[in-house]
Amino acid sequence: MAKYNNRKVYFWLMGSCLTLIGLAWFVVRLFSIPAAIGMSAVAAVLPPIAVIMANWGQDQR
Repeated sequence: MAKYNNRKVYFWLMGSCLTLIGLAWFVVRLFSIPAAIGMSAVAAVLPPIAVIMANWGQDQR
């Protein structure tokens, strides 16, 4: 059951990453470039966090 929850968290975080990148590059940059850069920076941090969360609690054998 924990593996399913880890996978769910992974997909939510990666979906958030893709959404942030898409919004920043195609919508927000038209109104505020600094906000788009900030959104892209947050999106760049999400994939490593998603991987850590997906592997949380796994045996290291």
